[in-house]
Amino acid sequence: MSPKTAMTRRWLNRTVWGIVVATFFSDVSHEMATAVLPDFIKAVGMGPLALGLIEGLADFLVSISKLGGGVLGHYVQHKKPWAALGYLITTVCTAAIGFAKTLTAMVTLRTVAWAGRGYRSPLRDFLLADAVEKTHYGRAFGLERAGDMLGAMVGPLLAAAMIWWRVDPATIIKWGIVPGLLAAASIFFIARERGDAEPETEAEMREGDISKEEPGGDAHHSAGWKTGAWQKFPRMFWLILFGVLVFGIGDFSRTFLVWLAALALGNGGMSSAVAASGNTAAGGVAIVHFAALPMLLYAMHNAVSAMAAYPVGHLGDRRAKLPLLIGGYALGVATNSLLAIESSSIGWLALIFVLSGTYIAMEETLEKAVVADLLPRDVRSLGLGILASANAVGDMISSLYVGALLQRGQPQWAFGIAAGVGALGVTWLLCILPRAERIVMSRSN
Repeated sequence: MSPKTAMTRRWLNRTVWGIVVATFFSDVSHEMATAVLPDFIKAVGMGPLALGLIEGLADFLVSISKLGGGVLGHYVQHKKPWAALGYLITTVCTAAIGFAKTLTAMVTLRTVAWAGRGYRSPLRDFLLADAVEKTHYGRAFGLERAGDMLGAMVGPLLAAAMIWWRVDPATIIKWGIVPGLLAAASIFFIARERGDAEPETEAEMREGDISKEEPGGDAHHSAGWKTGAWQKFPRMFWLILFGVLVFGIGDFSRTFLVWLAALALGNGGMSSAVAASGNTAAGGVAIVHFAALPMLLYAMHNAVSAMAAYPVGHLGDRRAKLPLLIGGYALGVATNSLLAIESSSIGWLALIFVLSGTYIAMEETLEKAVVADLLPRDVRSLGLGILASANAVGDMISSLYVGALLQRGQPQWAFGIAAGVGALGVTWLLCILPRAERIVMSRSN
């Protein structure tokens, strides 16, 4: 076996593939619903403020559930069944939105779905980090993010194709249950964790030997999950987390980009387009196709992220991850600055979609890789949950103020504030970067 083949077998194992496949199908499922969410809002006569409230409330509960998932993973030994349950909750509640008749019901179902999506995240990320060597964290998380964004591309494309054939939004959302169930099945039946089989990586075997040498063996290790956890978090983790939170307050939901694209196209929404299509056959088809364009731009955004995620992770395995993450954050600040300058031109917005897709890939891949590399295994699940919770809190705050300012017709202020807050996060991380690099160098020595 060549060295290259041996390295591939070490980290491209069935757990990695099971998680990547699950992430792909899950995103196909819920992005089909996300792609038509702005039209749901317009159909009930609401504006961007309502969209901000819906996304903000969902993000608030996601923040709590992500932290809850991290705590749960800290106390339970077998995390895979709980992660699979989270995927199941998300897909069932998202598909149920298609049966909702009121805005309240829609908000409730989306919130529960996002809560399930939230609490499963740190459990899934722990399983992924546990399946590979530290030297491959960037590639593993990059491949997982690529699967996520590839699914997030396919979902809107499927929604756009259904619009092409004049399928109503409720039916589109209901069909999302099929890929969602495949996601839950992939986690449960394909992915493995310790106890399912023999260790698959050198890291697993090495940590297994260490636990045997400790007094009490596995029992001692299990007890360590429940005591003294906070003392095991290095100070650098909290410093990085603060920068992540500050940047996140300027990192609003990408659903607003879909809203802006529809507005720039003079699109009154998919529902009105379908209603107008009854006037003439040719004119109706043209209007329906026109209504699908924002979703195609969103699919392009996610395709860019899918293509960028793995190369970014691979580069992070070869170089320092934190400087690359800061570079991704800086690109996010530049993207929001461009939005503050102009947000009504469809050509300009197409560029924004590309830039956004690139920096989102860098952000989501490298944040997890940095934290997984920094934390010891027995608090990694909890740490990943805290990271995800901080991100969700930032998303909640940014979605609320961006939605409110857009409702008042002030996009310059909405995106200008987002860019300014994001720049503060970048500045903070730049300030702590020398200290972080010294810590990395001392570990390598």
